[in-house]
This record gives sequence, structure tokens and C-alpha cells, in this order.
Amino acid sequence: MSDWNTKIIEEFRANGGKVGGTYENRPLLLLTTTGAKSKQQHTTPLAFMKDGDRLIIVASMLGAPKNPAWYHNIVAHPEVTIELGSETFPATATVIEGEQRTQLWARTTEEFPILADHQAKTTRQIPLIAITRH
Repeated sequence: MSDWNTKIIEEFRANGGKVGGTYENRPLLLLTTTGAKSKQQHTTPLAFMKDGDRLIIVASMLGAPKNPAWYHNIVAHPEVTIELGSETFPATATVIEGEQRTQLWARTTEEFPILADHQAKTTRQIPLIAITRH
């Protein structure tokens, strides 16, 4: 894990989900996945958007040509742990596809306009993932 992520995770946990810097005043969660190959636990800070009872996360990786490792982890092992504020809970991660993805992508890019720039940098379709609490 990068030092940058480690610092955000530590700050998030020390302050009940509040952080400064890039994520200050933005909705942030910690996603813990099981490694697709390693089977080890990995935690990643991510911005999110609410969609009813679901949380929506985006596998943009700043528009890189490949999906982030955490995306491959949830495809292999969709049972995840979410930290939101000072709460921790088990959840299921599901890749959103088809018409539902198209509609949600429009909403997501309205809320996070930078994602349109990320999509323009890559030929892959940036995945949207729904997090559903158990």
C-alpha cells in the first residue's frame, strides 16, 4: 500500500472518518477486500456516492489503462468490509452493468466531474460498483 493511502487510512480511523487534503469535505469510505490471488486483506480509501441504500464506488484509477487491484479483488471475492465514519460493517460489492450503469454513470459524473476526464484518458469502460450492506 502506498504511503499516501496509509496516511489517509490512519487519519480516517483516528478522526471518525474525517480527513483533510484531497478528501476533505468529500464522502469517503474505507474498502477492505480479500486479495484475488493473495487472499490477504487490503484496505483502500475511496470517494463514494449514495444511491438509495447503496454506496457507489468508481474504479477509475485516474484513467489508467487497467482497473485497480481492488476491483479484481471484489470480482473474485465480492464480500467486503466497509468503514464509514466510525462504523464498520460487512457488505457485498457488485459491478453495475448495462442500462443501470449508463444511467448511474451520468449521475456519478455530475457529482464528480473529474471522472469524465478519467474516462477520456482510457479506452476501458470505468467500472461502477454498488456496495450493499448486509
